[in-house]
Amino acid sequence: MPDYKLTYFDFDGGRAEPIRIAFHAAGIEFEDKRISFPEFGESRSNIRFHAVPVLEINGEQITQSNAIGRYIGKMAGLYPTDPLQALYCDEVTGALEDLTHYVVQTFGLQGEDLIAARKILVDTRLTTFLTGLEQLLERGGGEYFAGNQLTIADLKAFMQTRSLISGNLEHVPTDLIQELAPSLVDHEKRISAEPQVTAYYASRA
Repeated sequence: MPDYKLTYFDFDGGRAEPIRIAFHAAGIEFEDKRISFPEFGESRSNIRFHAVPVLEINGEQITQSNAIGRYIGKMAGLYPTDPLQALYCDEVTGALEDLTHYVVQTFGLQGEDLIAARKILVDTRLTTFLTGLEQLLERGGGEYFAGNQLTIADLKAFMQTRSLISGNLEHVPTDLIQELAPSLVDHEKRISAEPQVTAYYASRA
């Protein structure tokens, strides 16, 4: 069995959380290395592309959260075997990564600059991506995004939706998803109750 170490920030959520859940669902032991933002600042020059998460397999660094998610997702049965359904899964994870990129661009702003940036985010990117993701969920049958089963795409969407509903992003209305894409709210509730998800968070308690 390879030696796995996943490095990401010290909180439940973000780009690494679907990977953590997939590891747990697959029954694969891994080192869940959680670092602070200052620690990341000190070590980022040693990380390829200067970004986390990073998965080390027997000491070799692997980057890119979607690639890591597919890799572990396959071992956990959380990635479609059918090529078309795999394409659907990849489209969702790619769209969510693009959305995360736009959200992160507003981090670090303060005061009126933050308010203005978040308003633009709500009126443009968030509106576009949330309505588009709802269309992709409908294409998948309404319950899951691909293959009529839980996949890494559902876990990644669950993280993004949960964050927006929770109010983690200042000046982004917590009812925005309910107004724009209500089926994503139902999806978040459904995924939070999936056995693989509840088992992971029970292990964290």
